[in-house]
Amino acid sequence: MYTKVDTKLDFVPKELEVLKFWKKENLLEKIIENNKNGKIYSFYEGPPTANGKPHIGHVFTRTIKDVFLRYHTMLGENVMRQAGWDTHGLPVEREVEKEIGSNGKQDIEKFGVEKFIELCKRNVWLYKDMWEKITERMGYSIDMKNPYVPLDNNYIESIWWSLAELYKKGLIYKDYRIIPYCPRCGTSLSNSEVAQGYKETKDRTCTVKFKSLDMENTYYLAWTTTPWTLPSNVALAMNPEEDYAIVSCNGEKYILAKALIEKNFTNENYEIISIEKGKSFEHKKYQPLFSFVQSEYKDSAWYLTCAEYVTLSDGTGIVHIAPAFGEDDAIVGKKYHL
Repeated sequence: MYTKVDTKLDFVPKELEVLKFWKKENLLEKIIENNKNGKIYSFYEGPPTANGKPHIGHVFTRTIKDVFLRYHTMLGENVMRQAGWDTHGLPVEREVEKEIGSNGKQDIEKFGVEKFIELCKRNVWLYKDMWEKITERMGYSIDMKNPYVPLDNNYIESIWWSLAELYKKGLIYKDYRIIPYCPRCGTSLSNSEVAQGYKETKDRTCTVKFKSLDMENTYYLAWTTTPWTLPSNVALAMNPEEDYAIVSCNGEKYILAKALIEKNFTNENYEIISIEKGKSFEHKKYQPLFSFVQSEYKDSAWYLTCAEYVTLSDGTGIVHIAPAFGEDDAIVGKKYHL
């Protein structure tokens, strides 16, 4: 039934032979036609940007996608295998900026926005042939003859239509959000765009004493990796489920996570006075760190909050909250009306 496999098989010619057979038999079209009455399994690929070259990472992720498509096809389902291209975004704009020698938004405006857009539309297809070749070569079963293309006006208008429908149903609202911003590009950035420049660095951290207004001669020890945001402090956060200790040392009392006492009091003699859950400190007040802050805000700032994201891996188990500077902080700010 099967041709015997040679133990010295050269895989590359065999792969090309299989691909040639698939293409000759229009295998993908036949599979789609055969399963057209089956249950629909929708699949929209997170599309690649064709102005960058494909690499081994793309082969890996696309192989994983293809496993699911093939599996659902074998179940007899109607798998919609539409390919797509990512034709928007900073990666495209940055490549064109390099081409015209731009160093920011002002340079683009001087060059001409319309001319810049036309160059972006041309640049986005720079390596399209290479992408199609590697997609076919790896045996990724996806329809590249009818891709969805976001720069197409019909596609753009379909997005505006869907947004309008969501708005009519009251499912869109206006709000504030903390998001990375690039002053050079003059635009917000996605987390994935920020991660492209990711590198590990050593940063200075500091532990700050915040004086309690509920307990005499007692301080909350808060740890921060961003000391430059301290002038905007409006709250402190503890993990509600963790144990926190009141520790006496050198005539003063300090509050911090029980698990981190020895990390913070390495050479001192200290005494644990009491241990309570973080939840028990919620809404307790403390004195603002700086004297320039406005007293009219005192009812909506400078008290303890609870946040489950606070960990005990480093620091004191208490973090300072500045909603203007961090996504997690902003979430706490909304929850507690800071």
